[in-house]
Amino acid sequence: MGNARYDGIADWYEREFLGSLAENSDTCKGAVRLLGNGPGRLLDVGCGTGVYSKVFAEHGWTVTGVDISEDMLRFARERGIDAVCADAERLPFEADGFDAVVSLWTHTDVDNFHSVVREVARVLRPGRPFVYLGAHPCFVGPHSRFIAAKGIPELHNGYRTVGRYGEEAPAGLGPEGLRVKVGAVHVPLDVFLRSFIDAGFQLDNFEEMRLHEYPYMLALRWRR
Repeated sequence: MGNARYDGIADWYEREFLGSLAENSDTCKGAVRLLGNGPGRLLDVGCGTGVYSKVFAEHGWTVTGVDISEDMLRFARERGIDAVCADAERLPFEADGFDAVVSLWTHTDVDNFHSVVREVARVLRPGRPFVYLGAHPCFVGPHSRFIAAKGIPELHNGYRTVGRYGEEAPAGLGPEGLRVKVGAVHVPLDVFLRSFIDAGFQLDNFEEMRLHEYPYMLALRWRR
């Protein structure tokens, strides 16, 4: 989930990292394809500036966004999104209250992804989809030098290390961009997948997004 580390950089994030270009991004297209069209009540966990939430609303969903950064939510509300400031590990919603949940690029931000997924399971109606897209743990993390997902990943020690990392990691971070500003969290693939399984989800679809020879993004659809 976008978190309070994003407070103070929302204007930069909107201008440089997402903005209107995100609506045509591979992330957005993949999420829409796996989610499908509404109607229904959709929760966007870690909605940030709401640029993806707006697209989901255009596909017939009644969207509620949740993020812990009020700075980011300024933009979400300007886009007309019903946005709630809260921690994804303690979602302020009733059980079985949503027809679908989507979350994009959040496991590299939150400190306890297992708790976030458990909360998603609580608020999602049985049999309904949870769509998740995010960094591929095998090729993105403290162990991998894979700047802008170009070329061949340069692997180092550290793949099994779970938790937040920065420049002290064996492969460090890129020289510029978002992660230099907010850091990152690494969750190895087995821990990542167990977060969903332990919460009672069953895998419905799994893709290694074929954007480069080595994938940097995973796309999954789960059902509770």
